[in-house]
Amino acid sequence: MTTFEAILLTIVTASTPLLIAALGELVAERSGVLNLGVEGMMAMGAACSFAAAVTFDSTLLGVAAGMLAGVLMAALFALVVLGFAANQVGSGLALTIFGLGLSGLVGAPFVGARRDPVPHIDIPVLSDIPVVGRLFFEQDLFVYASIALTILVAIYLTRTRSGLTLRSIGENHTSANALGLPVWRVRFWAILFGGACAGLAGAYLALVYTRFWSPGMTAGRGWIALALVVFAAWRPGWLLVGAYIFGAATVLQLHAQAAQFGVPPQLLSAVPYLATIIALLLLSLRHGRAIGAPGSLGVPFVPDR
Repeated sequence: MTTFEAILLTIVTASTPLLIAALGELVAERSGVLNLGVEGMMAMGAACSFAAAVTFDSTLLGVAAGMLAGVLMAALFALVVLGFAANQVGSGLALTIFGLGLSGLVGAPFVGARRDPVPHIDIPVLSDIPVVGRLFFEQDLFVYASIALTILVAIYLTRTRSGLTLRSIGENHTSANALGLPVWRVRFWAILFGGACAGLAGAYLALVYTRFWSPGMTAGRGWIALALVVFAAWRPGWLLVGAYIFGAATVLQLHAQAAQFGVPPQLLSAVPYLATIIALLLLSLRHGRAIGAPGSLGVPFVPDR
């Protein structure tokens, strides 16, 4: 395998957790709920998945535990913002702080443990094609699942009745409620979906990307997932593009550090985050506003009685 092929494969691996987490947040935001707790849910997904995988020696159980942890965290968030109509920004920040702290407690006994690599799916003949063979036809199941999930979310939001219902609730929950649409129920399931995706992204970090647990291993990826949703203008297709752009920035800055270009390593480490900020600024300057943002995003729903 050439160095170029190795870089491309690493970019795919680095982009996958961002894409999965951002897809869950996109669905939640299209329903009108802003969940800033993605980082905390990812951290809990990583800790619980690694703990379960090591304890039961099963990657499958680890993935299930990570997704369950994300769902439970999301359910707590849903109780606060839907049941008590609490401020979504403050509640999401609290969820992140809570998740980061609790994940450190859960994962503490497993620091230093390691997991075996997750096997890749090797498609005969096609995987032998130079460059594109290993890139497209010899990946782990999570990579293929993230691409399939992107397609399914796009179809769901644009081609299904329930998806159109979710979008209408996100645009104007007052009018949707007046038409008899189940605002609370739709938003509850959207929040849980976002939690499951965040937990799955955390599980990927712990079981595939690093194969060990350490406190703070999410390293701001949850915040990047939130920024990617805005960058993609709440469209799944552009979310896929944005995730891979950021994944490329993450990997290339590591190679730049290894090449010793004479640039401070701290500055190179900040490149992916600077790239995200610049992309958001360019989007803002171009459109003047967040094109595609749901009209009721972040607004608590309190029906008239």
